[in-house]
Amino acid sequence: MHEYTSTARVWGLTCPGFPEEVSRARRWTRDILRGSPLADDAELIVSELSANAILHTASGGLGSFHLALAVSPKVVALSVTDEGGTGTAPKVERPSEEAVHGRGLGMVSVIAHRVVVHGGHSGYTVTAELFTDTRPGGHPC
Repeated sequence: MHEYTSTARVWGLTCPGFPEEVSRARRWTRDILRGSPLADDAELIVSELSANAILHTASGGLGSFHLALAVSPKVVALSVTDEGGTGTAPKVERPSEEAVHGRGLGMVSVIAHRVVVHGGHSGYTVTAELFTDTRPGGHPC
């Protein structure tokens, strides 16, 4: 194989910042990953990250959010980029039992093998990676 040839495939989707777009993002992810054992986890992750973008950033309402899905033989990477507007970066929280918010990114960090947050006030990208080889002693990449 040529050193610049890649077996990774990448898709992108930009959605308006309306709540009904979360179901569109889930459906899009499910359609791309049809038949993959990681499809259910990926769909849940995209749902949570998309909802967070709409609820907690300028992406909601008149804004938009962007999804990227990269699939290779070793990893499925799901990224959601918001339009920012918040003073704090997305982070895993430990809410009280009575709290009604704050558990989503924690759930994503448990499901995904790695979660990375990039960006700043003008927008954040949260990327969750699911490794295809999760056998003990297996090397995902």
